[in-house]
Amino acid sequence: MRLEPRTPGVPRVASFAIAIALAALLGACTSIGPKSTPVATAERAEQYAQAGRHEDAARAFESLAAAQGGAAAGAWHLRAAREWLAAHRYDDAARAAAAATATGDSATQAAARLVAVEIPLARGDTARARAMLDALPVPVAGAAAERYFDVRQRVEMASGRYAAAVRASMTRETYLTTPEARRANRIGLLDGLRAAVENGAKIVPDAERDPVVRGWLELGPIAAGAATMPTTIAPAIQRWRSRYPGHPANEVVRTEIELAAVAPRGERAAHLALLLPVSGRQAAAAAQIRDGFFTAYYQSPAGQRPRVRVYDTAVLGVAEAIARANDAGATVIVGPLLREEVAGAASFAGPRPMMLALNFLAAEQAVPEQFWQFALSPENEARSIADRVVSQGQRRGIALVPSGEWGARVLAAFREELVAGGGELVGTATYFPAENDYSAAITDVLRIDASKARHRRLERALGMRLAFQPRRRADAEFIFAPAQAQIERQLRPQLRFHYAGDLPTYSTSDAYEPNPAANLDLEGLIFPDMPWVFGVGARTATVREALIAAWGENGAARGKLFAFGYDAYQLGLALPGGSATDIDGLTGRLRIEGERRVRRELDWARIVNGQPQLLDAGAGAPAAR
Repeated sequence: MRLEPRTPGVPRVASFAIAIALAALLGACTSIGPKSTPVATAERAEQYAQAGRHEDAARAFESLAAAQGGAAAGAWHLRAAREWLAAHRYDDAARAAAAATATGDSATQAAARLVAVEIPLARGDTARARAMLDALPVPVAGAAAERYFDVRQRVEMASGRYAAAVRASMTRETYLTTPEARRANRIGLLDGLRAAVENGAKIVPDAERDPVVRGWLELGPIAAGAATMPTTIAPAIQRWRSRYPGHPANEVVRTEIELAAVAPRGERAAHLALLLPVSGRQAAAAAQIRDGFFTAYYQSPAGQRPRVRVYDTAVLGVAEAIARANDAGATVIVGPLLREEVAGAASFAGPRPMMLALNFLAAEQAVPEQFWQFALSPENEARSIADRVVSQGQRRGIALVPSGEWGARVLAAFREELVAGGGELVGTATYFPAENDYSAAITDVLRIDASKARHRRLERALGMRLAFQPRRRADAEFIFAPAQAQIERQLRPQLRFHYAGDLPTYSTSDAYEPNPAANLDLEGLIFPDMPWVFGVGARTATVREALIAAWGENGAARGKLFAFGYDAYQLGLALPGGSATDIDGLTGRLRIEGERRVRRELDWARIVNGQPQLLDAGAGAPAAR
């Protein structure tokens, strides 16, 4: 659960201490009506806040405050004040902040007075905000000090006191406890300096003696110049680095200026915002996607390259990243990546440009306007397999899938497409992937046990032993057996052992890894995969040549997420012009289908002697016995 609302333009860092305080408040709450518990109301408020529905969140927090008194009510009034502020409802924010000051404990009162400073700041009354802030005592520790210097930085920036803003930001960083939070603070400072220059401010670094402060001040014009003079940026950054080799801004210079490549602006110039979790647990996957995205960028003609800026959703959160991208003038947002982030993006209530999400929404969630979905989805592959088996005249089949959510989703997609094409599943079975022996599920779905039972009945009826070989069911024309590679390498031999080696067996691309020795166990397996994996197509060859030229032979050894990022750039660039319906990509031939989903048409292969042997789009592919 998120514990604090997001202050506009400033990333929030939730602390363990605040989590404990919120738990205590929830425990102290009384009921808020017959159908709403305090916990449910608080969770709903948090969901509203994360989705950018700040007014709804504020009302929910105020209902919690109304249900109790004392310091606990003050804490909820404070939460409401911050949400009203984020919703630009400044009178309501002032009212809630006053209530928090009147009812809260000393820490809540101090935080509420800072919110009161932010209200005139948001209204553009910088002088009043500065006077109010100067009248407050300066906290000396913890979250209170961090928030104070956050507000101090923004007040100084708005006042045109840029060196003081840098010092406030540097002081704030000393109270931040994680690398991600410190990085977000530096990005925020760079954005503020960039915006100041773009709005006509004259920043004069030479008068500043502190080299760290002076280095920050010099970055404002460099960052702003990246939008209008892209050819001068590389030498300007090189000169800056030679002067400040150990400066704390070096990393954000790389990600926010060098990677946030730009082209000359025009009235209708394209501007792509890339939303990825480039820090935290998903950083490695996000980096591969980002590398593919910028490879496509640099392979496009220089005069046609859009402005691009990367937003770290692991630090900012989805709602804040979308708001920033919209405020920066993005024409298309590419991302976010994670399924829960995409759900949050679809629920975002504020203004935003068209969006290409890098994952699929759940089937039950409504798809908003100007919202496209692109994913490396096993469901997409399952539908392609269903189309293929029907085109091969194989109408009746069986499915053998791993238990759990992944198997259920893939099976549902396969069944839906198969039935729509006139086919049917005559049998399905699930198995536990952690087990090495899948015989029970296999013999059940193949009806091997029924064959053995008939044999026993016949022997009893005749009173004699008969020679016997079990038979599988005769009504199945194919097997759909999606699984991860290590599971498929156990499953496929067991299917052959149980007399199903002659049935064409299909899996998703998850079953294949480029390992000829290991893939000998997959002999005969048929599966689809992207051109990038199979190394086919003119575009694949061009990209591999470019990677080898830049990085040597190891440079071409990029995975599926790299190809995914490459195609995400192509789609993001094509969407505004409506030309994204037929793209020859690294992940497949891309086209837009219902619910504005990108469908990937894939290439096909069958494992022969441990190697994938490419198949024609319409060619038959009997499995090896």
